[in-house]
Formats: sequence, C-alpha cells, structure tokens
Amino acid sequence: MCRNIRQLHNFEPPATTDEVRAAALQYVRKVSGSTRPSQTNAEAFDQAVEEVAAVTQRLLDALVTHAPPKDREVEAAKARARAAERYGRTG
Repeated sequence: MCRNIRQLHNFEPPATTDEVRAAALQYVRKVSGSTRPSQTNAEAFDQAVEEVAAVTQRLLDALVTHAPPKDREVEAAKARARAAERYGRTG
C-alpha cells in the first residue's frame, strides 16, 4: 500500500491538494490495515485522512530547502528507468 506514497517536497510545480490527500489516504490505509473501512469505522477513517492531509500540507509549507526544485517529468523518467532495470523490462 505505502509504495504509492510519493515524495511531495521540493517539486515544481508544488504538490497539489489532491496529491497530499492521496498520500494521506495511503498512510491511513496502511496504519489501519484497511483499504475500505466498515460503515462503523468510515467516519473515523475519513477524519483521519483529513487530519493527516492537513498536517502534511502544513509540513510541506514549513519545509525549507536551498536545493533547486525537482522536475516531475525528469524524476518520473528516472523512476521508470530504475524499475526497468530492477524488473528486467524495457520500454
């Protein structure tokens, strides 16, 4: 599950609200051990996602770096190349 959580800091353009929420959702899924909570737990699950997303956004807003922002396309290409090497795929 957590493999879907991506680094969100120091990218140009900055992480979107949807990206922050998706990371929060993956985190809560991992911690709770559930990809889809029961109706009984849905409210607590959804509240946790919103709270984790808010804290994550505050963290991203507060982080400071002197490194130049990363380009999303370049980083995605590097990740695809690493995966191809790791799993023996081409293209």
